Amino acid sequence: MIEPVSFKGVRLNGGFIIAGVQFTAAPMVDALEREAIAQTSIVGREFRLLIRAGLSERELSITLYHEILEAATVGSLRPPDTVMEFNEGDFERAAQAAHAELGNATPENLNRMLQSFGFRED
Repeated sequence: MIEPVSFKGVRLNGGFIIAGVQFTAAPMVDALEREAIAQTSIVGREFRLLIRAGLSERELSITLYHEILEAATVGSLRPPDTVMEFNEGDFERAAQAAHAELGNATPENLNRMLQSFGFRED
């Protein structure tokens, strides 16, 4: 079972830290006004995730992989070439593949995924 509190303060490859994971029942939209199930704020090197409440464990896992990979890419001054041209669909496919290969998102598995895309420990 995924315990959101276990992600708080986790150091990620690429030099980032998960400052927190919160849930909301309120509707969310992205910058293009499309429905979203998660939003990540990047403040300095910290990620703050806001995720729609009520997701299944699989959906939550894939969402965590997706949000962390996308935030690490956007938040990096020089992201690895492997993710440089990623779009929303690419992040989603990568998140689904990470979930299929590594299992539920855990702090360790998030770092394994980031490492597989070229994000190094800092």
